Amino acid sequence: MLIDAGAAPACGSQGAARVAAKTAAIETIRAGYDRYIIAGGAAQNNVSVSQMPGSYQTAGTMNYGRGYGSYNATTTYVPGPTIVAGSHDRQLSVVMFREGEPGAEQAIDAKSALGPEWQDLVKSGVRTCL
Repeated sequence: MLIDAGAAPACGSQGAARVAAKTAAIETIRAGYDRYIIAGGAAQNNVSVSQMPGSYQTAGTMNYGRGYGSYNATTTYVPGPTIVAGSHDRQLSVVMFREGEPGAEQAIDAKSALGPEWQDLVKSGVRTCL
């Protein structure tokens, strides 16, 4: 089976790897298997950061004296917001086994990989990179 997983920019590449690994275990159980081996993988970083245009703010005072005036001003640049977009993506190639099949003894137990909440995860899937 081929597992495609993506994670938000804040998750980083390790967060995407955690999502993909948990998804591999979940999909193994959903497909009726017990164990799996990750046979290959690929990663891609599609995260980009853009700085939006800023603005200038000028404040000043006018001073009037004897026949002349002066103007003092200060201009401040205020940067625009920073926009973070994209995702960290991970793809895993997974080989699945049932208990007792040749090679199963070297494979990862899917339920153990998910921990005690494995039944809830199989029902709902992975919703966070944490």
